[in-house]
Amino acid sequence: MNMTPPTKVIVVDDHPLFRRGVVDLLNGSRFFKVLADFSSATLLDAYLTELTLKETMPDLLLLDLQMPDMSGLEALKQIKPKYQALKIVILTASDESSQLMDTIRYGADGYLMKDSEPEEIVNSLNSVVQGHVVMNAIAVDVLAHTLRNRPEQVRLQGDNAIESMTQRERQTLDLIVQGMNNKLIARELDISDGTVKVYVKNLLRKLNLHSRLELSAWAHANINFHRQP
Repeated sequence: MNMTPPTKVIVVDDHPLFRRGVVDLLNGSRFFKVLADFSSATLLDAYLTELTLKETMPDLLLLDLQMPDMSGLEALKQIKPKYQALKIVILTASDESSQLMDTIRYGADGYLMKDSEPEEIVNSLNSVVQGHVVMNAIAVDVLAHTLRNRPEQVRLQGDNAIESMTQRERQTLDLIVQGMNNKLIARELDISDGTVKVYVKNLLRKLNLHSRLELSAWAHANINFHRQP
């Protein structure tokens, strides 16, 4: 019987007990294998370079935000452009909207709170590996609240954009809300990946947003639109 190989993970968190708990949680699941864990992100780039040379790159990186020497946000900004195939999930105790928005803009694939149930963390990380973008309920609420309270001209631009959306753009937005990546959306709508990219770009422009997670949160903040067929 063929089994899918476990997802290779690196965990970075300066709190030793929490880090050990996450490592044990993931290693105790048949879905994951922790390659290494660090208390600081300062050595992360060098380690990833070493793994690249050995052709044993990880699939997933878990980052805390508030760490000494180098914050999780700084590490995200440094690592994501260099290793674009690497999925990066923020696992943090912070629900500050500014930090959440920054991690989204710099390409995080997920934002989870540390007080999430262990089963929720495992399920969410599996979703990320499958190509989805994940946030737990608290993060969605924070992001939606932030977008809802943007300056009036920004919200007005978003409201006016609803009517300018094509049917395909609305379908694309609905699938983004469900956490699908471009490949999954293309498969669902029976169109090319390139066409999906165009729709996503148009949505970002029309709503004056910067990322897929912001699109998802915008839809949550505009319930009437989200429920529209």
